[in-house]
Amino acid sequence: MAVAEDPQALKPVAVDGQAEPTRLMRVLLARTVVWVFLVEVILVVVFGILSPGHVFWTAGSFRDLAVDGAEVVLLAAAVTFLLGAGELDISLGANIILSSVVGGRVMGAITATSTNILQQGTYHHVLLGILTGLVVCIATGATLGAVNGFVVTRMHVNSFITTLGTLGIATGVAQILSNGADLASIPNALQLQFGVRSLAGVFPYPALLAAVLICGLWALVTFTRFGLHTLSLGSSREAARRAGLKVDRHLMTLFIGVGAFGGLIGFIDLARFATTNIGGHQTDALEAIAGAVIGGTSMFGGRVSIFGAVIGAMLAVILNAGLVIVGVQSFYQLIVVGVVLILAVFIDQRRQRIL
Repeated sequence: MAVAEDPQALKPVAVDGQAEPTRLMRVLLARTVVWVFLVEVILVVVFGILSPGHVFWTAGSFRDLAVDGAEVVLLAAAVTFLLGAGELDISLGANIILSSVVGGRVMGAITATSTNILQQGTYHHVLLGILTGLVVCIATGATLGAVNGFVVTRMHVNSFITTLGTLGIATGVAQILSNGADLASIPNALQLQFGVRSLAGVFPYPALLAAVLICGLWALVTFTRFGLHTLSLGSSREAARRAGLKVDRHLMTLFIGVGAFGGLIGFIDLARFATTNIGGHQTDALEAIAGAVIGGTSMFGGRVSIFGAVIGAMLAVILNAGLVIVGVQSFYQLIVVGVVLILAVFIDQRRQRIL
């Protein structure tokens, strides 16, 4: 049965004019995402105590968490749609790398001729380069998504195998285009005016953008036919076909859309660091999928939770940041992500048996 988030599900029932807090509490505690949120609160407390000078509790640390989490939670919210339809995309990390490389090279090519213009105090050329880079990043990601969708729908190759193959292909193409080295021609204005800038000095722009887009995705899956059709594919592919739903077209749209989000995240990555990250993002897809599943989305399709995916994805972000800030070597993050992924699948299997 297709299940989306129900905003009324947590609403307390009134009896003789009185709400039933105990019933509300039982409903909350029955949700995995509530327990995950409580674990995250505990982790914040523990890391704050263990960090030197309690630096983990500072405003700057929380801003860093918001910025670091912006990419992963946005990716988790986007991949939730594919999971809801019963599909996977593990090439998203390579998508981010390739999109940032292609978009970065375009930005560099356009802004390379702007030295004289910048000296005269005009930034139109740089703005053109940044906007063009944004379009190219999204288009590159969408193209990779279209390739995934074509192989899955036309060649009938399992989405796990398909995206495992395109993961290697996209990584190789990115390495070729960049000669294996990070690009250094990204306009500084992109980082200064967006990547590291905050609204009122409190809310980082990348995190605000992610929040707006996540709310849009929630509305899409909750209130539109597109969301209903997505869940229908995950519940019963054959039933969806018999009901007249154009399954292949819808799957293609999903893969392209998620790929486009990967490209957008590649642009955000460029904005944050003013360079590419060829050696990074290996675990982004796994973190996103694990976060979505822990948050209530089923790997078997038919059940999604956008905001649950956000909370689930933040678990890995908090763990990674906390381990680093207390002095644990960064490669332990790979172990953490692996454990979280296994835990996510275990929780999902238990949830399927219960349901």
